[in-house]
Amino acid sequence: MAATLINYLVRKTQVIGASGAAGPRSPRRATVTDSSPDTPLSRGTPRKAAVAAWIGSALEYYDFFIYGSAAALIFSRVFFDDSDPATATLQSLASFGVAYAARPVGAFILGHVGDRFGRKKIMVFTLVLMGVSTFLIGCLPTRDQIGNLAPALLVLLRILQGLSAAGEQASANSMTLEHSPSDRRGYFTSFTLNGTQFGQILATFVFIPVAALPEEQLLSWGWRVPFWLSVAVAVVGWIIRRRLEETPAFEAELAQGTVPRMPLAVLFRDHWRSVVRVVCAALIATVSTIFTVWALNYATSDEIGLDNATMLWVSIAANAVALVAIPLWARLSDRIGRKPVFLVGAIGSPIMIFAYLAAINSRNYALVFVVGILTLGVVYSASNGIWPALYGEMFSTKVRLSGMAIGTQIGFAVAGFAVASAAGIVSPEGWLGLRGWVGVGIFTAVLCAISAVAVATARETYRVPTEELGLPATREQAPARG
Repeated sequence: MAATLINYLVRKTQVIGASGAAGPRSPRRATVTDSSPDTPLSRGTPRKAAVAAWIGSALEYYDFFIYGSAAALIFSRVFFDDSDPATATLQSLASFGVAYAARPVGAFILGHVGDRFGRKKIMVFTLVLMGVSTFLIGCLPTRDQIGNLAPALLVLLRILQGLSAAGEQASANSMTLEHSPSDRRGYFTSFTLNGTQFGQILATFVFIPVAALPEEQLLSWGWRVPFWLSVAVAVVGWIIRRRLEETPAFEAELAQGTVPRMPLAVLFRDHWRSVVRVVCAALIATVSTIFTVWALNYATSDEIGLDNATMLWVSIAANAVALVAIPLWARLSDRIGRKPVFLVGAIGSPIMIFAYLAAINSRNYALVFVVGILTLGVVYSASNGIWPALYGEMFSTKVRLSGMAIGTQIGFAVAGFAVASAAGIVSPEGWLGLRGWVGVGIFTAVLCAISAVAVATARETYRVPTEELGLPATREQAPARG
């Protein structure tokens, strides 16, 4: 029922967007050779898909990440009872994690629709849903105005953000991977994550002047402005994505009549091991949420006392470096393989998180900047930049979107609630025997170790032709020629 409703709404959106045109275009009928990685699909098609994925992801994740900044800096005083600051902070950070809990649910629904009806539909729908829910967050009355209904509505809209994000990266990654030549899949799919990083830069940059407002203005209307800007974000993204063509690989499935009616049944029958592997590998995202949300809150707390604006600049600088590092790591993975590059990030990131938290405790701004850039901008980018190709190559066209969506979103759900877990660790009671920032570092390292083992034991796929991805190893042939 939910899948049918989503498909209907997306079709309506596309019809409205196409009004006034010369008439509806018939979809291009693909042949089997259209999806061959060694046959040019059309000049510039991989680049167009990569650019569309980059822009859409940047705009989508601008919306998603402004909530993280607001949860760390503002929401504990606006939507939760600040008579107990520690509890209010914990509740605010937990509301950030709620979206990650909703993402697995959205992954099942949107994954089915994307593998059944096409990648483009999901890319359009998720952007509209994110834009609307984000704008409405900026319109919410506060706890002082309507009591406990305020945080309840906040959580509801955050859940809608999570449902949107569940299909965003998987659909964009699938779209780009299936448009790319075999020997450059890592490079082109990295643009999705590159766009995500830019969205995070944009979200953080917008919050710098907001955080500098006098407290009365900040808490009354200032924090709302970044959320209201999502209207422009949604409109621009919708215009770009509705013009993007469906992938030749999916159109070939349609032409051959081999699109499964129940993609999830095929996924869990033939690819369940890959789903489990992606879930474990996706725990590496804990590094990002600890860095961007928990460490920001911890650094600007009364205990540490670092400046809000300065810490936001650390995040901007680290993500700006990541914009360069991500495609470079991705190009390297096209030459030497996905696994060694991913493992650089999975093993190096927890070491750097320890160093970053130690730098925050030193209260040395220069050290915080340098270590922060190395942590998120360089080392973490090794894993972050190549997972779109690594995970997508574990699945066939029939179940690629649902496999990536479900696997990543379950792993990301754990990463999202890692922020609340970290807040519990630094509380006086501790959590599972861990206490303080050292305990947060150990917690992050354990999750990264699980990710590293999952990838280290995976099959290398960077040389497997696109049409043979997701097939049993015995059916894979010689490496694709560049």
